[in-house]
Amino acid sequence: MIKESDLEKLSFPDAPNIITDSVPGPKSLKQLQEAPEFESMARGAGRFPFVFDDGFGSTVKDPDGNLYIDITAGVAVNSVGRRHPRVVEAINKQSNKLMHASDCSSSLRLELAKKVSGIMPKGLKDNCITYFTQSGSSALESAIKFVRKITGRSQIIAFHGAYHGVHCGCGSLTTGDQYRKDFGPFIPGVIHAPYPYSYRCCFGTKSQKACEEMCANYVEYLLNTPYTAADDVGAVIIEAQQGEGGYLAPNPEFFQRLKASCERHGALFIADEVQSGAGRSGKMWAIEHSDVEPDMLTFGKGMGGDVPMAGLSIRKDLAKKIVDGSQPNTFAANGVSAAVCMTNIDIITENDCELVNRVAKLGEQTKKRLLKGAKEIDCIGDVRGRGYMIGIELVKDKKTKEPFDADLMGQVIMGMMGKGIILVPCGRYGNVLRFMPPLTIPKKYLDRASDALLEVLGDIHY
Repeated sequence: MIKESDLEKLSFPDAPNIITDSVPGPKSLKQLQEAPEFESMARGAGRFPFVFDDGFGSTVKDPDGNLYIDITAGVAVNSVGRRHPRVVEAINKQSNKLMHASDCSSSLRLELAKKVSGIMPKGLKDNCITYFTQSGSSALESAIKFVRKITGRSQIIAFHGAYHGVHCGCGSLTTGDQYRKDFGPFIPGVIHAPYPYSYRCCFGTKSQKACEEMCANYVEYLLNTPYTAADDVGAVIIEAQQGEGGYLAPNPEFFQRLKASCERHGALFIADEVQSGAGRSGKMWAIEHSDVEPDMLTFGKGMGGDVPMAGLSIRKDLAKKIVDGSQPNTFAANGVSAAVCMTNIDIITENDCELVNRVAKLGEQTKKRLLKGAKEIDCIGDVRGRGYMIGIELVKDKKTKEPFDADLMGQVIMGMMGKGIILVPCGRYGNVLRFMPPLTIPKKYLDRASDALLEVLGDIHY
């Protein structure tokens, strides 16, 4: 049984602890001011006012020595926390044996492929071939290419609010303005449909069930009705729980209807689990909440943790249609990455996924804690999600649902940093805070972060 005392040993003690008069502190501020002179701010975090200097488990330090609780997990990456002792051991052991092996077979690469196959959801479990990459974007880019080869079709359906990476192909599936504006034209044949977002349902429905029904009806209409121009769809690609679009978690029936529509049309069903996978939703894969069998699944982030690791798992009968040597990737499944990924899988799944079950339990407790706070705090419009993938949508008015603007969100982020808590926003208006800590975060740190957030939100003026 997992003991809180053991998890507490995997993070710095006594967090949070802010020792400077303000944050960022002087050393951090100097680096933040200098960075744009040498490094592109096109990076995802842009000008986020924090400098990482040290990290252990669910805690990080800046160059000034301030100690923070990290509720971002490196944007859902450090599932087992930073510098987990078993991960460090795996890195040290493998780096003294074999690191780069080019795009050829290696002992660890084969072992990893077998292990990944064994943890896939129903339909892919022990029935898939895995193509390894270094990033989620590359995994989705490969999925687009393989779909075309497998099906002989060129169209793909994705969803409003989607984030499937930022390369030229997968970036066509992603819908965020900052990733698209002035970067077109994108690849042809991409059709976007509404993702169930009951808090702001585009169909004007008042319930989650009604919104999901309308969204499912729309996809069914697109795929299986004449004269919709969706006549050549090879795949539907969907996040099993939407990430950047606002941490949205549809009910199982929505995905079941979506899968049925795909089967009627002859399109593949692809689950993007780059952010929602590796135990984050309270199951190994978020699609497992719906009991739907995907034809392909993309993974990344939490599977590699401290090192880059991502990939695409494809049902075996479909993978046979992929031509040998058609998608080279020189650095994929590097020896160290493979060793770390297998170690992460072991930690996440051991003892019948005890750690993942803990995430489901504590995630639900945390959501209830935040929902209770929402009744007393006017700016919390909605709290949603599963496991350690919880979204808190902030609004100026609960009736009009006018979203918090960038200035107000900045006040919240800086207020939390002042209390020693790091968290980042998402959502279509940038007004959704996300609780996505490491799976190994001690409960007392999770509670401290929740209490701090409710305190900051209760004091915010707008």
